[in-house]
Amino acid sequence: MPELLIELFSEEIPARMQARAAEDLCALLQKSLAPLMTAAPRPLFGPRRIAACGAMAARAETPGKEERGPRLGAPDAAVEGFLRKHGATREALEQEGQFWVLRKPGQVIEAAALIAERLPPLLRGFPWPKSMRWGTSDFAWVRPLQRILCILDGRPVPFALAHGEDAVHGLLAAGLTEGHRVLAGTEPFAVSSLAAYTAGLRERFVIAEAGERERIIAEGIERLAAAEGLEVVPDRGLLAEVAGLVEWPVPLLGRIDDAFMDLPPELMRTTMRVNQRYFALRHPDGRAAPRFAIVSNIIPGDGGAAIVAGNERVLRARLSDARFFWDLDRKQKLESFLPKLDAVVFHAKLGTQGERVRRLERLAGLIAPAVGADPALAGRAARLAKADLASGMVGEFPELQGVMGRYYALAGGEDPRVAEAIGAHYRPLGPGDAVPAEPVAVAVTLADKLDQLAGFFAVGERPTGSGDPFALRRAALGVIRIIRENGLRLRLLQLLDKAVAPILETLALAETEKARETLEEARKRGLIGGSMLTVIPGSPSISRGTSSETYLAKAWDIFDFLAERLRVQLRAEGARHDIVAAVFGAAPDDDLVRLLARSDALARMLATPDGANLLAAYKRAANILRIENRKDGPHDGPVEAVRLVAGPEKALAAAVATTREAVAAALAAEDFLGAMEHLATLRAPVDAFFDGVVVNDADPELRRNRLRLLHSLCAAMDAVADVSKIEG
Repeated sequence: MPELLIELFSEEIPARMQARAAEDLCALLQKSLAPLMTAAPRPLFGPRRIAACGAMAARAETPGKEERGPRLGAPDAAVEGFLRKHGATREALEQEGQFWVLRKPGQVIEAAALIAERLPPLLRGFPWPKSMRWGTSDFAWVRPLQRILCILDGRPVPFALAHGEDAVHGLLAAGLTEGHRVLAGTEPFAVSSLAAYTAGLRERFVIAEAGERERIIAEGIERLAAAEGLEVVPDRGLLAEVAGLVEWPVPLLGRIDDAFMDLPPELMRTTMRVNQRYFALRHPDGRAAPRFAIVSNIIPGDGGAAIVAGNERVLRARLSDARFFWDLDRKQKLESFLPKLDAVVFHAKLGTQGERVRRLERLAGLIAPAVGADPALAGRAARLAKADLASGMVGEFPELQGVMGRYYALAGGEDPRVAEAIGAHYRPLGPGDAVPAEPVAVAVTLADKLDQLAGFFAVGERPTGSGDPFALRRAALGVIRIIRENGLRLRLLQLLDKAVAPILETLALAETEKARETLEEARKRGLIGGSMLTVIPGSPSISRGTSSETYLAKAWDIFDFLAERLRVQLRAEGARHDIVAAVFGAAPDDDLVRLLARSDALARMLATPDGANLLAAYKRAANILRIENRKDGPHDGPVEAVRLVAGPEKALAAAVATTREAVAAALAAEDFLGAMEHLATLRAPVDAFFDGVVVNDADPELRRNRLRLLHSLCAAMDAVADVSKIEG
């Protein structure tokens, strides 16, 4: 099958845009060339090119179409209009019933013609995040486009990016591309296939595959580091970025001056990564090493001495700047930065960072006893947690927020637990990041994330669809992970209520003040008479006693969001999220540890033969009740013992009564496995009942009593979980 290869060759493309652009190119090609593309194209990308390669049919025939026209005897004008619309003549019409019909034959689509037709508009509308125009052309690309390579079955497919009188400087698709700008020069070479393309680029010092460039960089740096008894600090994002900056990677090692080795290792790594795209190295015991790795895009003639020396000189300047901020910030206590936070807006509707710090201080103190932390230390840590945002270092490197606060707290003589909490309260930053474990750090971290959720939910900024500008999903998953991984027995609704209350009170007060100001202005302008009202009808109350229901409703809203994130997390782990939903449906529980323990016990029971059969019996009973309730239900009254005539129904009634009591006692004691074991004992009497008893007996009293017995069976199981929500 013919092979299609397309390459867009330009000036250097920002590394962060390359992968997405190549994927977009593949998706657009598959959509635009859909009649002939047989599979999704394969993306290729690098510093100066994005490309796609895939198989497609040489030609295809579209199916014929049948268009129904005017009725027989319609005015000539109607018939002529129909023919003009479809570019046909009257001879092509056929009579079918009471209508004229036009049958259009299928068309043969040639691949080369389709490519030449579809590619120009595709490229003109390419979705770059940012693009530019150059010269007199109105064509926009991320950087000036220099060549278009388009090969189909070994032959070039020429097309121009023409648009009206704009010929884009005569740029025409052909079968040529270029290698490395420095090592191979600008002389183009011909390409006839993907194999010839990748081989030709390699001969001209370009590795076409981004994955291979990453491998060369990673293995090269690891080899150089190992030769000196060191290891590379893992940084997957930096590796991918550097692979997008070089076409022919050559790893080299440089040295860091000993004068800078007393700087915090996180500071050195951030300086090297953010400013220079250098890789940090460390000793096997984790200590920072006085070495760094760089990746050259050329083969140095002197073994890299000049390149290394130049980068060492640049790094000295960068680290000198970092030392300036480090020394300057440590001249004052961390607490002295706090007044500046009153001038830093956190969110237009939620006030300043200073206001938020006061909320965190209060909330962390309330959370502390529940997680085994000292309330005074938790409050102190929360008070200082955001102080480093006003420091010079974090102003220069926002990535170091929290990290620098920890160092400044230690330098200022704060309790080590307070410093640890300051450094850890942003965690976890991602799925692979560890959660805080020290109690004070846990209290501050939970306060930070719960306040974040409460604040943005209070002002109506909850996530919608794929949009989550304030990272509330990440905050919710962080709360869940902290609770699960530390086994915390927390009443989340109570904590959320305490987090929501001061925010809603402040918002209500702001609305009240705004209304007062509006009335005062109207009075001054003579729009209303009388004195300024002291009580504004309809203004929001800021009394906690009268607004508790509003606060609790908002807390439930946030808790529902957390519960949904928990289900997402469990689904990602391959766990039975439907069982969690079933347990929660029976007894809404804001203690996540207890909820998951109960769910785990139920999952174990359902995995046994008794549990599986009991689930099937429940569904059978529920189906019978649903059908019969439509007729003359509901059948939810008490079971009448005198009307239990058959042995199996007497046994089932006794078993249900005994099991309900035993299950209730076990659940109260949080003996969830015991509760499920008691529930599983119902399997035998349930089987015997369905085998030996006709539910819809001819005697209406017996029928009604047996339906009530089935209802009692379902109710006994629903006390453990809403079994109707369990899948399968």
